[in-house]
Amino acid sequence: MKISEFQSLISRKYEKRDRERGIPGTFMWFIEEVGELATALASDDQKNREEEFADVMAWLCTLANISDVDLEKACDKYTGNGVKGFKPK
Repeated sequence: MKISEFQSLISRKYEKRDRERGIPGTFMWFIEEVGELATALASDDQKNREEEFADVMAWLCTLANISDVDLEKACDKYTGNGVKGFKPK
């Protein structure tokens, strides 16, 4: 599945409710999921890690949807033809 397909699936299922919640509230849910991922990474439970990665990805798509950001297009900065190594700091 492409990133755009997953983002679209999340949009169809949740975007109406997500827009009603707004960006600040949705961002808080996203951060909560990132915290759960951090806890999962510190454990030996691979199944939980996979679940938490999926949750973080879904909430990231939600934030992108309500912010009118196409994640696949945004990822062009890493996958486009002009990418050569890392950006200097």
